[in-house]
Amino acid sequence: MDAFEEDMNPFEDSERTSSPPVHIDLSNPPSPPSVPRQLSPTTPTNPFPSPGTHRAPPSTFKSDFCCTRDRVLHSGDDIEILITDAQKTSIGSTSPYIVYVIQTGTAEARHRYSEFESLRLNLVKLYPTLIIPPIPSKQTIGDYAVKQAKAKEDAALIARRKRMLQTFLNRIARHPILSNDHVFHRFLDGEVSWNEVLNSPPISLLPKNILKAPSHNPTDQNASPAYAALPNPSAAHPLRHPDQRFMDSEAFTIKFANHVSGPMEKVTRRTLKRWADQAQDHADLGAALNAFSLHETGELSSAVEKTGQAIDATYISTTKLLQELEQNWAEPLHEYTQFASIIKKLLAYRHQKHVQYEMTQDSLESKREQLDELEKSEREAQRLAQALGRGRVASDPSAPSQEQDGESPAQDQAQSAYLPPHPGPSPSRRRAPGMGFLNALSYTLHGMMDVDPETARRNGITKSRENISQLEDALHLAAQDLKYSSSTIQADLDRFQRQKVADLREMAISMARSHRDWCKKNLEAWEEAKREIEKIPEHPNQPPPAEAGPSTASGPTPARRDSTATVNGR
Repeated sequence: MDAFEEDMNPFEDSERTSSPPVHIDLSNPPSPPSVPRQLSPTTPTNPFPSPGTHRAPPSTFKSDFCCTRDRVLHSGDDIEILITDAQKTSIGSTSPYIVYVIQTGTAEARHRYSEFESLRLNLVKLYPTLIIPPIPSKQTIGDYAVKQAKAKEDAALIARRKRMLQTFLNRIARHPILSNDHVFHRFLDGEVSWNEVLNSPPISLLPKNILKAPSHNPTDQNASPAYAALPNPSAAHPLRHPDQRFMDSEAFTIKFANHVSGPMEKVTRRTLKRWADQAQDHADLGAALNAFSLHETGELSSAVEKTGQAIDATYISTTKLLQELEQNWAEPLHEYTQFASIIKKLLAYRHQKHVQYEMTQDSLESKREQLDELEKSEREAQRLAQALGRGRVASDPSAPSQEQDGESPAQDQAQSAYLPPHPGPSPSRRRAPGMGFLNALSYTLHGMMDVDPETARRNGITKSRENISQLEDALHLAAQDLKYSSSTIQADLDRFQRQKVADLREMAISMARSHRDWCKKNLEAWEEAKREIEKIPEHPNQPPPAEAGPSTASGPTPARRDSTATVNGR
């Protein structure tokens, strides 16, 4: 544990040794609006999530609101979203299901668990560079196998979901960017159907692959067509020049996840189980003592009864302690296990964007090399054609007669340039002895290449230049997205780290407060039992003073025997 606590926090901005970055002069990409918020000076203490240092009050209020819910959330008051009830209904379905009643100010909305899940999934697509809070996990197959049809109606499960879904909504409402999202506002509005929200912008504009969309706004309809040229890399693809900051963040996240989901959750479950066993043992013991007190009389009966009541009070306080530990320690701890998994996926998205940039860079370099080869071939072909033309002009003695007949050397050169691959001998024209080698070379080149090699070569050059232009645009977009993703993810990791510190502090304080209250209640119950126990005579073998008789007053007082002597018969 000490070694774990001594790790440096990679989420904080600090100077670190990193691999040499690729320098590209880019304009700053557009950022999502960050709206300042302010808390009231008399903010009450709320349950999870803790307000923490990530909600430091800025100096100005938001003035531009998209809807009524937006105005309520940014009114300047510490508005808390509450899930007030869970009701069973079958509206719009053939089978019953549970809906959770959400209250935001004076507005009330009702949503089932699958709609919470849909909200989170779409927020992940709309904001791929932000840490979207988790929702409670689905039930396992084992739960359905044990409880079958009653699994969805389990009271403990519903109560737990109410608490964690409320935490989920409040975390979004307190996020500096997510709190401004209109999809979230419409989710809190009970007058809008969730199916209508899913089938309307911006959710209906989401692309199938967010890696081929702008990081700052995946639903941008004016995005460059060059995004289609970007590759779709795997998260396991290695990087040539990784960023050391994010490598450290990933290593820290993995270590944090392993520690929280391993030793901490394991010990927490074992501790809660033992508290539950102890509470049950106290319940059984209290009932036994209360029954035993009915068979006794006098001070002993009252003392045994008070002892049983003290043990019953211990059972009640232990049960309350168990509930508070479950709500204020175990559930937030499991939530941070989910947060670790979310951060891994966030870093994987940024890794894919980096791989996308490097792969586009490699493709661009490959296309440029291919273009150089084609242009080199074109120059060689032109030089060879010029050499062939000069050779024909210099070695053909009939050139003057051709000019006299109205046939120019240029026309003869044009005709010889497009000879068939393997023509037969022409008896109508006699060739000079020096033309045999050049003609054989020309025929061989035509036979090895296409019927029209010059046109194919020029088409290849044109297509390569178009691909290079598209890849240059794609490289610019990939570098811009990588820059935006890195800065936004780093900023949200810093915010998350401050939130984590505040939440862990609140968790520790809640645990200490729960144990303090448990001790106080037990102390009061056992002090009452102690007062009743003190009413019992000090020793059962000492007769009361009224039964001692006059002889005991004149004679010497016999030595008082202790309980050990009584047992031994002395």
